[in-house]
Amino acid sequence: MQAWRVHTHGEPHEAMRLEEVPGPRPGDGEVRLRVLAANVNFPDALMCRGQYQIRPPLPFTPGVEICGETEDGRRVIANPALPHGGFAEYAIAPEAALLPAPDVLDDAEAAALHIGYQTGWFGLHRRARLQPGETLLVHAAAGGVGSAAVQLGKAAGATVIGVVGGKAKARTAEALGCDLVVDRTAEDVVGRVKEFTGGRGADVVFDPVGGNAYAASAKCVAFEGRILVVGFASGTVPSPALNHALVKNYSVLGLHWGLYAVKDPAAVLACHAELTRLAAEGAVKPLVSERVPLGGAADAVQRLADGTTTGRLVVVPDGAAR
Repeated sequence: MQAWRVHTHGEPHEAMRLEEVPGPRPGDGEVRLRVLAANVNFPDALMCRGQYQIRPPLPFTPGVEICGETEDGRRVIANPALPHGGFAEYAIAPEAALLPAPDVLDDAEAAALHIGYQTGWFGLHRRARLQPGETLLVHAAAGGVGSAAVQLGKAAGATVIGVVGGKAKARTAEALGCDLVVDRTAEDVVGRVKEFTGGRGADVVFDPVGGNAYAASAKCVAFEGRILVVGFASGTVPSPALNHALVKNYSVLGLHWGLYAVKDPAAVLACHAELTRLAAEGAVKPLVSERVPLGGAADAVQRLADGTTTGRLVVVPDGAAR
């Protein structure tokens, strides 16, 4: 079969090589899946660089989120068991963790429903306790994780402010339903948020960016607000001034979604049931901006790493997806 593999760490377009390799063999408790679609995630780029908290042995195939088909014909969502990731024609995954793919979503959309939307749901509901009528600020609102948070925030009855970088991404955020879109490249984020909220600020801030985005968040979070730290796509891990949190009465909350799969797997299943319901109602729908053939996977991962994409890029092996 064809599979992308990383033999040495580096930038994705240099480190990833498309090779002909034997198909993976499932171990105890694992199943082999025909890959119908594989979503591109930021951890894929970090693993190529050797910068992710999980470092699979070399060589490995990236691709941490797929929609696949079991040998008995079930259409499922899965997180492949590394080193046999999803940027290949076949992958393996733990059988106990397979989730049914919603019928209302095609394969590319289903592949993009899992990590980003679970991250958004656990972040907004379990960690930040977002309430109807509150104001939610989402950084990188036109990106994969950000677009999921926007949709989930609107579904929860929040007023949503989307922060983006550039006019094209602003149009995407507007189409997603943001009540206010702020282009950080041309506008003062803090000033626009305070003006829109009558000086109060945002009740919940969803931050997958870090760096300057976090600094802006601390300046425009509301009294008893919550800043949700989801990731550091900017490449800069902020060092928050805890005295500022003290005098302004706001909380800084961390979210590592993968821990729920270990500590509370029943909650992951319950979340998937809720996401399936929301998808069936049309309240959420993964924003797939591009379906990429298998041969374009390395370029897709690089473009995501460079921050030039909107929505989700999904790798679709030739003839696989429906």
